[in-house]
Amino acid sequence: MKIRINLDVELAKNKMQLKELSQRIGISMTNLSLLKNSKVKAIRFSTLAAICEALNCQPGDILEYQKDSDEDDK
Repeated sequence: MKIRINLDVELAKNKMQLKELSQRIGISMTNLSLLKNSKVKAIRFSTLAAICEALNCQPGDILEYQKDSDEDDK
């Protein structure tokens, strides 16, 4: 199981840079960059809500479930 993070897609849709999002929601550039590059294992609901509010989107626009290819064989 893998959760794909589509933050870059939503940023592009809103023509917004990571720096601007960081300033709007008060989350560091480092933490947002780690999130954008799928280097995190968890995200707080409050962070997700702030991102969704700033980008005018839903959590499902940012987070996407992808099955592992070996799970199809089970």
